[in-house]
Amino acid sequence: MIPRYSRPQMAAIWSDEAKFQRWLDVEVAVCEAWAELGVIPADAAERIARNARFDLARIGEYLRETHHDMTAFLRSVADSLGDDARWVHFGLTSSDVWDTATALQLRDAADLLLRDIDALLVVLEHRAREYRRTLCVGRTHGVHAEPTTFGLKLAVWVDEMRRQRARLESARASVAVGAISGTVGTHASVPPEVEEIVCRKLGLGIEAASTQVIQRDRHAHFVLTLALIGASLEKFATEIRHLQRTEVLEAEEPFAEGQTGSSAMPHKRNPEKCERICGLARLLRGYAMTALENVALWHERDISHSSAERIILPDACLALDYALDLFTQIMGGLVVYPERMRENLDRSYGLVFSQRVLLALIEAGMSREAAYRLVQEHAMRAWRERRPFYELLREDPRVTERLSSEKLADLFDYDFYLRNIDATFERLGL
Repeated sequence: MIPRYSRPQMAAIWSDEAKFQRWLDVEVAVCEAWAELGVIPADAAERIARNARFDLARIGEYLRETHHDMTAFLRSVADSLGDDARWVHFGLTSSDVWDTATALQLRDAADLLLRDIDALLVVLEHRAREYRRTLCVGRTHGVHAEPTTFGLKLAVWVDEMRRQRARLESARASVAVGAISGTVGTHASVPPEVEEIVCRKLGLGIEAASTQVIQRDRHAHFVLTLALIGASLEKFATEIRHLQRTEVLEAEEPFAEGQTGSSAMPHKRNPEKCERICGLARLLRGYAMTALENVALWHERDISHSSAERIILPDACLALDYALDLFTQIMGGLVVYPERMRENLDRSYGLVFSQRVLLALIEAGMSREAAYRLVQEHAMRAWRERRPFYELLREDPRVTERLSSEKLADLFDYDFYLRNIDATFERLGL
């Protein structure tokens, strides 16, 4: 991931230094496990744990010669150990170390992403409560439907992000497993007891049945979950983009002092942060497709997944980490215009009350079909003639013979749409 979209904590998890340290953590844990089983001398395992080191520059030199990450890494570690180096990687294959270490990185990345979601939820919950009863028009197909509240819109986002958090916890559990099973996964060169000890030391679950790799449905589950979270962020950001349009302008993302929206037009305040999130969500969906394609490997393994995972696993985590933090900033500084929301409610000449009129006429004895035709007739006139819907109804004897003036006026009451808003907030514990 480019530095622009890399936050320091997540970038540190996926640095070369961190990757090789995780490899070393696995190798040391395996040596300690062998020592527990009496295969490696206990003092050798202690010296390995104490003295084993790697050097990034030397790994680079060895890699140019070997063209193999693991052997280059092992040679660098051997430089720090002398004769004890013969016990490092004893009975293992590269994937034992690589996949188990990657599980540690993914677990740590998931923990950071969970904290990101928690931070976003705090802000979303606060803003939802703040605008719980702030009326705005609800739109379906982009067209005015009936009144809702801005807080209810945000409460829906709260509920969705809580679901996404639960999904990420599930994906974390699925991917945080190790496999120390040797070539093609038979445990012929490294018994299950070593695997169990290592995974316990590292705080990982165990891949109960492996080939030579941890099965990639786990990684696909993880990346798909990140893409799904990204899709929710895109959904939220797209709504803000629509609300920030000049013709709507009910809310807009924060715009800092000195910020510019256009190099050519000084008046522009563009929703560029929300647009950035939408772009990153597209990237995450692409990574999800690649993760799905990595599930099918030849026989017990190939490495067609490896080159792709070097990109998609760190980049997916980095992109979502950045997007979550950015959207938290957007929501924390979101500028909301309740007066404009009320203005826009009135722009459709009172047509948002059409269902209330329809139901009242039905209750007064009119057939549904006749009531629908009558209400639709006046609704279309209101649009065409730009006249208040209420006035057109009040002038029609077909309406007034069934609905009194007082009853008709009562139907045009915005407070009607607030009467059950609190029930949703109570369900969410907001």
